[in-house]
Amino acid sequence: MSLAAFRERILARRPLCLRGGGSKDFYGGPLVGERLDVGGYQGIVGYEPSELVMTARAGTPLAELEAALAERGQWMAFEPPAFGGAATLGGAVASGLSGPGRTSCGALRDFVLGAKIMDGEGRELTFGGQVMKNVAGFDVSRLMAGTLGTLGLILEVSFKVLPIPVGQASLRFQLSQDKALDLMNRWAGKPLPVTATSWEEQLLTVRLAGAEAAVQSACGALGGQRLPEAEAAAHWAGLKEQSHAFFAGEAPLWRLSVPSIAGPLPLAGIPLIEWGGAQRWLRGDYAPAQVRAVAQKAGGHATLFRGGDRAAGVFMPLPGPLAAIHQRLKAVFDPHGVFNPGRLLLEL
Repeated sequence: MSLAAFRERILARRPLCLRGGGSKDFYGGPLVGERLDVGGYQGIVGYEPSELVMTARAGTPLAELEAALAERGQWMAFEPPAFGGAATLGGAVASGLSGPGRTSCGALRDFVLGAKIMDGEGRELTFGGQVMKNVAGFDVSRLMAGTLGTLGLILEVSFKVLPIPVGQASLRFQLSQDKALDLMNRWAGKPLPVTATSWEEQLLTVRLAGAEAAVQSACGALGGQRLPEAEAAAHWAGLKEQSHAFFAGEAPLWRLSVPSIAGPLPLAGIPLIEWGGAQRWLRGDYAPAQVRAVAQKAGGHATLFRGGDRAAGVFMPLPGPLAAIHQRLKAVFDPHGVFNPGRLLLEL
Protein backbone atom coordinates (compact mmCIF):
# COMPACT_ATOMS: atom_id res chain seq x y z
CA MET A 1 0.00 0.00 0.00
CA SER A 2 1.26 3.50 -0.83
CA LEU A 3 1.55 6.52 1.44
CA ALA A 4 -1.30 8.15 -0.47
CA ALA A 5 -3.50 5.12 0.24
CA PHE A 6 -2.60 5.24 3.93
CA ARG A 7 -3.47 8.93 4.02
CA GLU A 8 -6.81 8.36 2.32
CA ARG A 9 -7.81 5.73 4.87
CA ILE A 10 -6.74 7.92 7.78
CA LEU A 11 -8.54 11.02 6.50
CA ALA A 12 -11.79 9.04 6.22
CA ARG A 13 -11.70 9.32 10.04
CA ARG A 14 -13.08 5.86 10.69
CA PRO A 15 -11.43 3.77 13.45
CA LEU A 16 -8.53 1.75 12.05
CA CYS A 17 -6.90 -1.42 13.32
CA LEU A 18 -3.24 -1.08 12.32
CA ARG A 19 -1.61 -4.42 11.55
CA GLY A 20 1.79 -5.62 10.37
CA GLY A 21 2.28 -9.38 10.32
CA GLY A 22 -0.36 -10.13 12.97
CA SER A 23 2.10 -11.97 15.24
CA LYS A 24 1.04 -9.88 18.24
CA ASP A 25 -2.71 -9.65 17.65
CA PHE A 26 -3.16 -11.35 21.04
CA TYR A 27 -1.35 -8.56 22.90
CA GLY A 28 -3.15 -5.56 24.33
CA GLY A 29 -6.81 -4.66 24.16
CA PRO A 30 -9.35 -5.84 21.57
CA LEU A 31 -8.78 -5.28 17.85
CA VAL A 32 -11.24 -2.57 16.89
CA GLY A 33 -11.86 -0.82 13.58
CA GLU A 34 -11.24 -1.46 9.90
CA ARG A 35 -8.00 -3.33 9.32
CA LEU A 36 -5.19 -1.33 7.76
CA ASP A 37 -2.41 -3.68 6.69
CA VAL A 38 1.07 -2.19 6.79
CA GLY A 39 2.87 -5.43 5.89
CA GLY A 40 3.14 -4.50 2.22
CA TYR A 41 5.04 -1.30 2.98
CA GLN A 42 8.48 -2.84 3.33
CA GLY A 43 12.14 -2.70 2.39
CA ILE A 44 15.51 -1.78 3.88
CA VAL A 45 16.00 1.93 3.20
CA GLY A 46 19.56 2.21 4.46
CA TYR A 47 22.19 0.15 6.25
CA GLU A 48 25.59 1.41 7.41
CA PRO A 49 27.40 -1.52 9.07
CA SER A 50 30.33 0.68 10.08
CA GLU A 51 27.93 3.09 11.83
CA LEU A 52 25.86 0.27 13.38
CA VAL A 53 22.63 1.75 12.01
CA MET A 54 19.83 0.31 9.87
CA THR A 55 16.73 2.06 8.52
CA ALA A 56 13.75 0.12 7.19
CA ARG A 57 10.08 0.54 6.40
CA ALA A 58 7.58 -0.61 9.01
CA GLY A 59 6.26 -3.59 7.08
CA THR A 60 9.69 -5.17 6.63
CA PRO A 61 9.78 -8.67 8.18
CA LEU A 62 12.10 -9.06 11.15
CA ALA A 63 13.47 -12.22 9.51
CA GLU A 64 14.65 -10.18 6.52
CA LEU A 65 16.37 -7.63 8.76
CA GLU A 66 18.02 -10.33 10.88
CA ALA A 67 19.33 -12.10 7.78
CA ALA A 68 20.83 -8.90 6.35
CA LEU A 69 22.49 -8.10 9.68
CA ALA A 70 23.84 -11.63 10.15
CA GLU A 71 25.67 -11.38 6.81
CA ARG A 72 27.73 -8.57 8.34
CA GLY A 73 28.16 -10.21 11.74
CA GLN A 74 25.60 -7.96 13.44
CA TRP A 75 22.24 -8.39 15.16
CA MET A 76 19.34 -6.70 16.95
CA ALA A 77 20.64 -7.11 20.49
CA PHE A 78 17.25 -6.30 22.03
CA GLU A 79 16.04 -9.62 20.53
CA PRO A 80 12.51 -8.67 19.40
CA PRO A 81 10.18 -11.70 19.51
CA ALA A 82 8.32 -12.88 16.44
CA PHE A 83 6.19 -15.45 18.32
CA GLY A 84 6.41 -17.80 15.39
CA GLY A 85 4.69 -15.40 13.02
CA ALA A 86 5.64 -13.03 10.22
CA ALA A 87 6.60 -10.23 12.63
CA THR A 88 7.44 -6.83 11.16
CA LEU A 89 9.66 -3.97 12.28
CA GLY A 90 6.70 -1.66 12.83
CA GLY A 91 4.91 -4.26 14.93
CA ALA A 92 8.05 -4.86 16.99
CA VAL A 93 8.37 -1.15 17.76
CA ALA A 94 4.66 -0.68 18.41
CA SER A 95 4.61 -3.55 20.90
CA GLY A 96 7.90 -2.48 22.48
CA LEU A 97 8.76 -6.05 23.53
CA SER A 98 12.35 -7.11 24.19
CA GLY A 99 13.93 -10.53 24.56
CA PRO A 100 16.05 -12.31 27.20
CA GLY A 101 18.94 -9.81 27.04
CA ARG A 102 16.86 -6.79 28.05
CA THR A 103 18.75 -6.06 31.28
CA SER A 104 22.22 -6.31 29.74
CA CYS A 105 21.84 -4.30 26.54
CA GLY A 106 18.69 -2.22 27.08
CA ALA A 107 15.11 -2.31 25.84
CA LEU A 108 13.91 -1.99 22.26
CA ARG A 109 13.12 1.69 22.78
CA ASP A 110 16.78 2.33 23.70
CA PHE A 111 17.82 1.23 20.21
CA VAL A 112 15.38 3.43 18.28
CA LEU A 113 17.22 6.41 16.76
CA GLY A 114 14.56 7.89 14.55
CA ALA A 115 11.10 7.29 13.12
CA LYS A 116 8.78 8.54 10.41
CA ILE A 117 5.08 8.34 11.18
CA MET A 118 1.77 9.46 9.72
CA ASP A 119 -0.45 11.16 12.28
CA GLY A 120 -4.22 11.38 12.56
CA GLU A 121 -4.32 14.31 10.15
CA GLY A 122 -2.49 12.34 7.45
CA ARG A 123 0.75 14.28 7.88
CA GLU A 124 4.14 12.61 7.50
CA LEU A 125 6.26 13.52 10.52
CA THR A 126 9.93 12.68 11.03
CA PHE A 127 11.61 12.51 14.43
CA GLY A 128 15.11 11.74 15.64
CA GLY A 129 17.87 10.77 13.22
CA GLN A 130 20.31 8.01 12.37
CA VAL A 131 23.00 8.59 15.01
CA MET A 132 22.83 8.64 18.79
CA LYS A 133 23.82 12.31 19.09
CA ASN A 134 20.68 13.35 17.21
CA VAL A 135 18.49 12.00 19.99
CA ALA A 136 17.88 14.94 22.32
CA GLY A 137 14.99 16.70 24.00
CA PHE A 138 11.54 15.08 23.93
CA ASP A 139 12.24 11.95 21.92
CA VAL A 140 9.07 11.25 19.96
CA SER A 141 10.65 8.40 17.97
CA ARG A 142 11.18 6.38 21.14
CA LEU A 143 7.75 7.43 22.37
CA MET A 144 6.30 5.22 19.62
CA ALA A 145 7.79 2.12 21.26
CA GLY A 146 5.15 0.27 23.24
CA THR A 147 2.20 2.49 22.29
CA LEU A 148 0.60 -0.32 20.26
CA GLY A 149 -0.06 1.96 17.32
CA THR A 150 -2.37 4.30 19.23
CA LEU A 151 -0.48 7.52 18.42
CA GLY A 152 0.23 7.10 14.72
CA LEU A 153 1.01 4.86 11.79
CA ILE A 154 4.72 3.99 11.95
CA LEU A 155 6.18 4.25 8.44
CA GLU A 156 9.92 3.95 8.91
CA VAL A 157 12.35 3.29 11.75
CA SER A 158 16.10 3.85 12.17
CA PHE A 159 17.66 1.70 14.87
CA LYS A 160 21.01 0.84 16.35
CA VAL A 161 22.51 -2.63 15.84
CA LEU A 162 25.46 -4.34 17.52
CA PRO A 163 28.16 -6.88 16.55
CA ILE A 164 27.32 -10.49 17.37
CA PRO A 165 29.38 -11.47 20.45
CA VAL A 166 32.44 -13.56 19.65
CA GLY A 167 32.24 -15.74 22.73
CA GLN A 168 29.09 -17.26 24.23
CA ALA A 169 28.30 -19.86 26.86
CA SER A 170 25.32 -20.88 29.00
CA LEU A 171 25.59 -22.34 32.49
CA ARG A 172 22.97 -24.11 34.59
CA PHE A 173 22.59 -24.36 38.35
CA GLN A 174 20.09 -26.20 40.56
CA LEU A 175 18.81 -23.65 43.07
CA SER A 176 15.66 -22.66 44.94
CA GLN A 177 13.87 -19.48 43.88
CA ASP A 178 15.09 -17.31 46.74
CA LYS A 179 18.70 -18.44 46.32
CA ALA A 180 18.52 -17.91 42.56
CA LEU A 181 17.18 -14.37 43.02
CA ASP A 182 19.94 -13.58 45.49
CA LEU A 183 22.62 -14.95 43.16
CA MET A 184 21.32 -13.07 40.09
CA ASN A 185 21.39 -9.80 42.02
CA ARG A 186 24.90 -10.44 43.28
CA TRP A 187 26.07 -11.20 39.74
CA ALA A 188 24.55 -7.92 38.56
CA GLY A 189 26.94 -6.03 40.85
CA LYS A 190 30.03 -7.68 39.42
CA PRO A 191 31.94 -7.16 36.12
CA LEU A 192 30.64 -10.36 34.56
CA PRO A 193 29.53 -10.77 30.91
CA VAL A 194 26.05 -11.94 31.95
CA THR A 195 23.58 -11.14 29.16
CA ALA A 196 20.52 -13.18 30.18
CA THR A 197 19.15 -15.25 33.05
CA SER A 198 16.15 -17.49 33.63
CA TRP A 199 14.82 -19.55 36.54
CA GLU A 200 12.07 -22.15 36.63
CA GLU A 201 11.49 -25.41 38.47
CA GLN A 202 14.67 -25.12 40.58
CA LEU A 203 16.88 -24.52 37.51
CA LEU A 204 18.78 -21.26 37.04
CA THR A 205 20.28 -20.71 33.59
CA VAL A 206 22.69 -17.89 32.79
CA ARG A 207 23.97 -16.73 29.41
CA LEU A 208 27.44 -15.23 29.10
CA ALA A 209 28.52 -13.34 25.97
CA GLY A 210 31.36 -11.05 24.94
CA ALA A 211 35.08 -11.50 24.37
CA GLU A 212 36.07 -15.16 24.41
CA ALA A 213 38.58 -14.64 27.22
CA ALA A 214 35.99 -12.89 29.39
CA VAL A 215 33.43 -15.64 28.81
CA GLN A 216 35.90 -18.40 29.65
CA SER A 217 37.04 -16.58 32.77
CA ALA A 218 33.43 -16.13 33.93
CA CYS A 219 32.68 -19.81 33.31
CA GLY A 220 35.55 -20.73 35.60
CA ALA A 221 34.48 -18.25 38.26
CA LEU A 222 30.77 -19.16 38.30
CA GLY A 223 30.95 -22.92 37.91
CA GLY A 224 27.72 -24.73 37.13
CA GLN A 225 26.99 -27.10 34.25
CA ARG A 226 27.86 -25.78 30.80
CA LEU A 227 25.10 -26.47 28.29
CA PRO A 228 25.84 -27.74 24.76
CA GLU A 229 25.55 -24.90 22.23
CA ALA A 230 22.46 -26.31 20.52
CA GLU A 231 20.64 -26.83 23.83
CA ALA A 232 21.55 -23.34 25.02
CA ALA A 233 20.40 -21.74 21.75
CA ALA A 234 17.09 -23.62 21.94
CA HIS A 235 16.56 -22.53 25.55
CA TRP A 236 16.99 -18.80 24.90
CA ALA A 237 15.03 -18.95 21.65
CA GLY A 238 12.23 -20.74 23.52
CA LEU A 239 12.04 -17.90 26.03
CA LYS A 240 12.18 -15.17 23.39
CA GLU A 241 9.54 -16.78 21.18
CA GLN A 242 7.51 -18.25 24.07
CA SER A 243 7.80 -21.74 22.61
CA HIS A 244 9.25 -22.94 25.95
CA ALA A 245 7.09 -25.55 27.70
CA PHE A 246 6.14 -23.04 30.40
CA PHE A 247 4.12 -21.03 27.86
CA ALA A 248 2.16 -24.00 26.45
CA GLY A 249 -1.56 -24.31 27.12
CA GLU A 250 -4.55 -22.01 27.33
CA ALA A 251 -4.21 -20.71 30.90
CA PRO A 252 -3.98 -16.91 31.14
CA LEU A 253 -0.40 -15.62 31.08
CA TRP A 254 0.56 -12.77 33.41
CA ARG A 255 3.71 -10.71 33.09
CA LEU A 256 4.93 -8.97 36.26
CA SER A 257 7.58 -6.28 36.18
CA VAL A 258 9.11 -5.78 39.63
CA PRO A 259 12.43 -4.65 41.12
CA SER A 260 14.99 -7.41 40.67
CA ILE A 261 15.64 -7.45 44.42
CA ALA A 262 12.02 -8.38 45.22
CA GLY A 263 11.79 -11.79 46.87
CA PRO A 264 9.43 -14.61 45.87
CA LEU A 265 5.95 -13.17 45.37
CA PRO A 266 2.98 -14.40 47.45
CA LEU A 267 1.07 -15.91 44.53
CA ALA A 268 0.25 -19.58 43.98
CA GLY A 269 2.08 -21.37 41.20
CA ILE A 270 5.71 -21.56 40.12
CA PRO A 271 6.83 -18.56 38.07
CA LEU A 272 9.31 -18.33 35.25
CA ILE A 273 11.77 -15.57 36.11
CA GLU A 274 13.88 -13.56 33.66
CA TRP A 275 15.87 -10.34 33.53
CA GLY A 276 17.80 -10.98 36.72
CA GLY A 277 14.56 -11.20 38.70
CA ALA A 278 12.85 -8.15 37.19
CA GLN A 279 10.46 -10.01 34.87
CA ARG A 280 8.25 -12.78 36.25
CA TRP A 281 5.73 -14.84 34.32
CA LEU A 282 2.74 -16.61 35.89
CA ARG A 283 0.14 -18.96 34.40
CA GLY A 284 -3.32 -19.35 35.90
CA ASP A 285 -6.78 -17.89 36.47
CA TYR A 286 -5.74 -15.24 38.96
CA ALA A 287 -8.07 -12.39 39.86
CA PRO A 288 -6.63 -9.28 38.14
CA ALA A 289 -6.96 -7.22 41.32
CA GLN A 290 -4.97 -9.81 43.27
CA VAL A 291 -2.06 -10.00 40.81
CA ARG A 292 -1.89 -6.25 40.41
CA ALA A 293 -1.98 -5.65 44.15
CA VAL A 294 0.92 -8.05 44.70
CA ALA A 295 2.95 -6.49 41.90
CA GLN A 296 2.24 -2.98 43.14
CA LYS A 297 3.20 -3.85 46.71
CA ALA A 298 6.51 -5.19 45.39
CA GLY A 299 7.10 -1.88 43.59
CA GLY A 300 6.06 -2.91 40.08
CA HIS A 301 3.08 -3.62 37.86
CA ALA A 302 1.32 -6.54 36.16
CA THR A 303 0.06 -7.10 32.62
CA LEU A 304 -2.39 -9.72 31.36
CA PHE A 305 -0.15 -10.78 28.50
CA ARG A 306 -2.20 -13.56 26.89
CA GLY A 307 -5.71 -14.96 27.32
CA GLY A 308 -7.96 -14.37 30.29
CA ASP A 309 -10.80 -11.93 30.82
CA ARG A 310 -9.70 -8.59 29.39
CA ALA A 311 -12.81 -6.66 30.45
CA ALA A 312 -10.88 -4.95 33.25
CA GLY A 313 -8.13 -3.91 30.87
CA VAL A 314 -4.84 -5.58 30.02
CA PHE A 315 -2.55 -3.02 31.64
CA MET A 316 -2.74 -1.56 35.12
CA PRO A 317 -4.70 1.72 35.35
CA LEU A 318 -2.44 4.77 35.25
CA PRO A 319 -2.23 7.35 38.04
CA GLY A 320 -4.22 10.52 37.29
CA PRO A 321 -1.32 12.79 36.21
CA LEU A 322 0.20 10.13 33.94
CA ALA A 323 -3.18 9.30 32.44
CA ALA A 324 -3.64 13.00 31.66
CA ILE A 325 -0.33 13.04 29.78
CA HIS A 326 -1.44 10.06 27.71
CA GLN A 327 -4.72 11.79 26.91
CA ARG A 328 -2.93 14.95 25.78
CA LEU A 329 -0.52 13.00 23.58
CA LYS A 330 -3.43 11.14 22.00
CA ALA A 331 -5.20 14.43 21.32
CA VAL A 332 -2.11 15.86 19.60
CA PHE A 333 -1.19 12.88 17.43
CA ASP A 334 -4.64 11.35 16.85
CA PRO A 335 -7.28 14.03 17.50
CA HIS A 336 -10.07 12.04 15.79
CA GLY A 337 -9.41 8.75 17.59
CA VAL A 338 -8.57 6.85 14.41
CA PHE A 339 -5.67 4.63 15.50
CA ASN A 340 -6.23 1.36 17.39
CA PRO A 341 -8.91 2.63 19.82
CA GLY A 342 -8.69 0.90 23.20
CA ARG A 343 -5.71 -1.25 22.25
CA LEU A 344 -3.34 0.27 24.83
CA LEU A 345 -5.77 1.71 27.38
CA LEU A 346 -9.55 1.43 27.39
CA GLU A 347 -9.94 5.20 27.58
CA LEU A 348 -7.72 5.92 24.55
